[in-house]
Formats: sequence, structure tokens, C-alpha cells
Amino acid sequence: MVRTFADRPVAPEVVDAVVDAGLRAPSAGFSQGWAFVVLEGPQAGPFWELTAPPGPARGDHWERVRQAPVVIVPLAHRQAYLDRYGEADKAGLGFDRAEAWRVPYWLVDTSFATMSMLLAATDAGLGALFFGLGGGERALLEHLGVPAGYQPIGAIALGWPADGDVRSPSLARGRRDRAQTVHYGSWGGAGR
Repeated sequence: MVRTFADRPVAPEVVDAVVDAGLRAPSAGFSQGWAFVVLEGPQAGPFWELTAPPGPARGDHWERVRQAPVVIVPLAHRQAYLDRYGEADKAGLGFDRAEAWRVPYWLVDTSFATMSMLLAATDAGLGALFFGLGGGERALLEHLGVPAGYQPIGAIALGWPADGDVRSPSLARGRRDRAQTVHYGSWGGAGR
């Protein structure tokens, strides 16, 4: 994740290639219950104002991130899944009701699409940061004209990485040991 961006625009065709990677992500029932609002240059100004975290969280970190020339807002659409699972080839499974979903795949699939975009950005040499919104979701959705029923899962800041990007201090923790996180055959399995 990149948190400091160079003062350099990203060509529209590069932005489109990143978004297209998200559009090819898998989704339950091929529901594709997502949408993405792409904000470039000055269009992103209101996004930053409406979603700014309160108080001290707005410090230097926030100012560096808001230099990103592109912001993508991934939106999950639950109703797309309920409608899809009401269609003839899925009818009778009971997934046309939100409470039947043990896992909200509209959020999972939108997250898959977001990860696909993050990977495509890296492949294009861009820097990207996925982050949660600091608030103001309702005002943001209204400002952007997003129809009812869409839920933002966060945002992606996208641009060319700046020299001297400040790495997250959380990285000092290191990755968890593989033996703690990968279990072959069973939780207590001997591994490979």
C-alpha cells in the first residue's frame, strides 16, 4: 500500500485498465453486484472533504493520501444478489432474502473486485491504498448521485508513488509465521 503520491496524473486508459480488472472479478451467481465511482483530479476534492476523519486523525497521513490523483469508491449492491437469486435458474434456493445469506457475498465480491484493482494498479507500476472512510458516507453518496441500496466498502487512492513514501509502522510487526496461519488436513495437521 502506498500512502504518498507524486504530483503526476494517471492516464485515463491506465485508470480504465485498473477498473476493468475489477469488473472481471468473480461474483456469486455472476451477480456482479458492485459499482465503482471513479474520481479524477478536482473531482476528488469533495470526496476528501466529506469523508475526512475527525480530529487528529486528519494529520500529515491524511494530507499525503489526499494527494492521490484518482480515487475509486467501490460500492456493494445487496439487491443485485437478491434479484439474481430470484431468477429462474436460482429460484428455490432461498437466497432471494438477505437473511438467508450466511455470508454477505455482495461485500465479499466487491472486496474481490477491489483486490483485483489493487493488483492491476501494482502491475501497471502505480501505487494504491485501500482505506476505510472516516465518515460522511451518506453525504458522499448524495453528492455523487449514487442510487439507494449501494454501500461503500471504503475507497482506493490511486496514483504514481512518490519518492520517500512512508511505510506503515504496522509492518514492523512482521508477517505471522506460516505455521500459525496455514493448516494442512486439519487445524493441528503436521503440515508439509
